[in-house]
Amino acid sequence: MKLPLMGVINLIHETEDMGPLTSARCLATVPFGARYRLIDFVLSSMVNSGMNKVAVFAHTKYRSLMDHLGSGSNWDLHSKQSGLFVLPPSIEDQSDFGKGDLYQFYRHRDYFARSPLEYVVVARSHMVCNIDFAKVLDQHRARGSDITVVCKEWPEAATGLTRKAKLDADGRIVDMQDHFGRLASDVVSMEMYVLRKELLLDLVDTSLAQGKDHFVRHAVMPRLGELKVDAYMHEGFLGVVNNIPSYYKHSLELLDPNVWNELFFEPGPIFTKVKDEPPTRYRAGSSVTGSLIANGCDIEGRVEGSILFRGVKVHKDAVVRNSIVMQNGVIGEHGLLSNCILDKEVEIRSDQQLMGASDLPYIALKRKII
Repeated sequence: MKLPLMGVINLIHETEDMGPLTSARCLATVPFGARYRLIDFVLSSMVNSGMNKVAVFAHTKYRSLMDHLGSGSNWDLHSKQSGLFVLPPSIEDQSDFGKGDLYQFYRHRDYFARSPLEYVVVARSHMVCNIDFAKVLDQHRARGSDITVVCKEWPEAATGLTRKAKLDADGRIVDMQDHFGRLASDVVSMEMYVLRKELLLDLVDTSLAQGKDHFVRHAVMPRLGELKVDAYMHEGFLGVVNNIPSYYKHSLELLDPNVWNELFFEPGPIFTKVKDEPPTRYRAGSSVTGSLIANGCDIEGRVEGSILFRGVKVHKDAVVRNSIVMQNGVIGEHGLLSNCILDKEVEIRSDQQLMGASDLPYIALKRKII
C-alpha cells in the first residue's frame, strides 16, 4: 500500500567517529553484514513500508554512495511511479559545507514543493534496524502529533553515540539531549522524525530566519514545549553504528541467528546492490565455525566467529578469529587475524599476525576505497 509519506535520508553532518573507515567514504556507505551498506537498512525499511519517493541528501565523500545506489533499481525505486533522488550539497562557496542541514533543506525545497504527499520522514543512515513506517504514521495520526520521533528503550549503555529523550506518562517527549548530556533516561532517539511537510518547511524558514540551521538541535528541541512531539517506541533490534566500538559490536551480533533473522527479514527483507558472485569455495582442510561468509570467498584456512565479505581469500594454515574482513581481502599462509577489521582489498602477508582487543579492534586500511 502506498503511504502518503515521502522519505529523506539526511547525510548532512553525520557523526564521523569511525576513524579510517570513513576517511574516503561517507558513513552511509560503510560496509556492514558481509554484503550490505549502512544506508540499506533505512532505505529498505522505507520501501517495504510503501514509500516510493525517497531523497538522499548527500554531503561529503559521496562517490561511493552514487556507485552503491545507482538508479535505485535494487530497491524498486527506478520506475515512473517512484523515484530515488540523490541530491548533492548545494553550495555557493566552501563555507557552505559548514552550514547545518536546514540550509540544505532550504536549498532543495523544490523536492518537497513538487510532491503531493502530505507527510515527511527525516532519518539518518547509521541506525541499523528494520522498521515499518506505516505503523509510525498510524500512531502519528491517531495521537494528533506535530512530530513523532522513533525511539528505543535501551537500559544498557549504548556503544554508539545517541541522543537521549525523556518522556512523560503519555509518551510525549519533554526533554532531549545530545550524547554528551547528562539526561537520566533509558530512552534513545533513533533519529527518525515524522511530520507534515508544511510544518517541516515552516520550521526551515523560521529557524533560518533566526540564524539557526540544525534540524534537531535548533528546530525540534527548543520547541518541545509548544509542539506536540511524541515518541514511537521501536521494539525490534537496533544497532547505533557511528563509531568503531559500535561497528565491531553490532557486526559480531549478526552471528546470532536470532538477531540475523529479526534484522534482515522482519517486517520485510533488507535489499542491497546486487553483485553476482560464485558460491564460496571451502577447500580440503578448511574449517569454518560460527561465522558469516559472503559469496565468492575462497577458504583454505580456519575462520572462527568472523564476518567475511565477498571475494575474501584465506590461504592454507591462516587463522581468522573474531574479525571482519571486507571485500577482496587476502590472508596469506600462516597469517593470523584476531579482533581485527580489514577494509577493502587489504592483504595480510604470509606469517603476518595482527591482533587487537575485544573492545578496541585493530584496523587495517587500504587508501583507495570505493
